[in-house]
Amino acid sequence: MPLPAVAFEAAIVDLDGTMVDTVGDFEVALARALADLGHRPVSRAFIARTVGKGSEYLILRSLVEAGAPETLYEQAWARYQHHYLAINGQYSAVFEGVIPGLQALRAAGLRLACLTNKPNAFARPLLALKGLDGFFEHAFGGDAFARKKPDPLPLVETCKALGTPPARTLMVGDSRNDAEAARAAGCPVVLVSYGYNHGEPAASAHPDAVIDRIDQLAGWLS
Repeated sequence: MPLPAVAFEAAIVDLDGTMVDTVGDFEVALARALADLGHRPVSRAFIARTVGKGSEYLILRSLVEAGAPETLYEQAWARYQHHYLAINGQYSAVFEGVIPGLQALRAAGLRLACLTNKPNAFARPLLALKGLDGFFEHAFGGDAFARKKPDPLPLVETCKALGTPPARTLMVGDSRNDAEAARAAGCPVVLVSYGYNHGEPAASAHPDAVIDRIDQLAGWLS
């Protein structure tokens, strides 16, 4: 499915599940945080279905999954932050096609921003560790704005930061959160097929296109 015939000026790219496979980081940090509170870990499959709505949501759902009371949230959040910052990026890997894809976007003259629901304190060090930070003019985490995706506000504000109209700013993500936010903001949207779309096929979010690798965009932008 080709992209709409749009003269794109910029692209906004999601992080977890789009550029970097971070389930391993989530799995280790959550297991250690829950162990600190005397509770069992949650499964990798559960994490893959649950990530994407921000760390706060992930922790709340993980407490429920582990049979722990939600009243432990503040303690769990503190322990999770502690462990995640200690291992951030150590159990994750950049997906194939991401770096050549970003290179192609830049070569096509697009301005780039990373927009994720991951907190800034986690997102920016991860981008740097994986050698991705140099591609982006801006990197905004889930706590950069008053609301997170799927609310359109983060995309609207990122377009303002880039200085590009939403209709000419491509959203590249992996889940319905990205698709819904993009639609509401007026951005065309492409989803990768391999991400963390809550256990559902990417096509179910009705993006403009589904791709298997980010470097597939090169052929549509040339």
